[in-house]
Amino acid sequence: MIARIFDRNKAPWGLKYRSSNWFIVLTVAIAVFTDIFLYGVIVPIIPFALQERANVSGDRVQYWISVLLAVYGVGLVVFSPICGWFSDRISARRWPLLLGLIALLGATVMLNLATSIPVFIVGRLLQGISAAVVWVVGLALLADTVPKKSLGQYIGYVSLGMTLGFMLGPLLGGVLFKKAGYNGVWALCYGFIGLDFVLRIVLVEKKVAKRWDIASGSEPQGDVQAERRLEASAEETGEETGETTEIRDEATPTQTRVQKLTSRLPPVITLLASRRLLAALFASIVQASLVASFDSVLPLFVNETFGWESLQSGILYLTIVIPTLASPLIGFLTDKYGGRLFAFAGFLLSCPLFVLLRLVDHNSTSQKVLLGALLVLIGLAMTLVFPPIMAEITHVVIAKEKSSKGQLGKGGAYAQAYALFNVAFALGTLVGPIWGGLIKQRYGWNTMAWTLGLLSGVTALPCLMWVDGSLRRMERGIFSRRYPE
Repeated sequence: MIARIFDRNKAPWGLKYRSSNWFIVLTVAIAVFTDIFLYGVIVPIIPFALQERANVSGDRVQYWISVLLAVYGVGLVVFSPICGWFSDRISARRWPLLLGLIALLGATVMLNLATSIPVFIVGRLLQGISAAVVWVVGLALLADTVPKKSLGQYIGYVSLGMTLGFMLGPLLGGVLFKKAGYNGVWALCYGFIGLDFVLRIVLVEKKVAKRWDIASGSEPQGDVQAERRLEASAEETGEETGETTEIRDEATPTQTRVQKLTSRLPPVITLLASRRLLAALFASIVQASLVASFDSVLPLFVNETFGWESLQSGILYLTIVIPTLASPLIGFLTDKYGGRLFAFAGFLLSCPLFVLLRLVDHNSTSQKVLLGALLVLIGLAMTLVFPPIMAEITHVVIAKEKSSKGQLGKGGAYAQAYALFNVAFALGTLVGPIWGGLIKQRYGWNTMAWTLGLLSGVTALPCLMWVDGSLRRMERGIFSRRYPE
């Protein structure tokens, strides 16, 4: 009986379900949710924790809030490229995900027990390192798994996990801190980490499950999906076999030398040569900055303006959560129509909405309603942005793999591409709290509001020009996503 349990030739229990698209997507979505939830759960309680546990004076609270939020971004920036390079060179993605969860558990314990600023800082840094693993390896696993034609919709589910984590973290953090105390907040965090661990340990990657498909004589799922993605990419890049062959036949010795030179470049350099990718990365920086700026200023602003404590400020985040439920729908529409207009519209609509936050300046019922309405609309606008931008990262990699065969390495470059996305997102979480917190502290809420609105409006332009490909080529009547640049 023991021999049967450890028989390597026998398929693991529940292999069909553990390696299915829906289970892998669920695992990645929960991993992202857990990571972001733990990032945001201390947002409404950190002002009180700094004063009561670390003995920070009231006039220094805003400064240390901004620093702690920014430290998380530092961990993401530093470790994302390392995770991307490593992940594309190993055979399994599950083990890095488990190591990242261990780092997250360590960070949670430190933040729970912290009574000094250095311990808070190290805890937030460990959270950033864990996030680097989750985002880089998790999204690369997603790109390995799902059919390309449905990528936007699946990314919508993952982005739903992210946005729910962003907003439910502060909400539940505030409620539990009020009702169950400081340790009650962290008890919930340990529960989510436990659930996350079970899903990650049970997951079986497609390429691992393929071993038993081959042994049983069935067609390998992973290879079928790879072929579908390759066929779709060939169709989308607009490169017909005849045209490609003709170009290669006419290649000059100079072109051959250039191709040999570029083939030696690191995959990251090849990816960064894409204007599509640069536009998506810039949009990621700005989107993360806009969202993270609220974490730095909103709890203190509503406390100063309305006299709200952690419970009320946590509930306020619901106004941004509700619109994110549309993320899978936006992802589906992105798959069908492309992401250009969704990303453009999201940033363009956010511009006046951020500026209108200036109107909230005193304590009254109408002002509270106005603030809630503006946050709902901002949440909706940001929901239009995230699924198409994340899908764009994968589309660029597929197009690059097709147009420059072999340059991205045998393992591909999905993890490295999402490492670049992670660095961009991390820069946003680094810039956002500093931008929002320091500008509000020095120049006031009004100045902070119109500067964020201006940033959002400017970002709409590169999204219009390069998301899904060059706008000029689309104007010639050719669907833009067919072009890698």
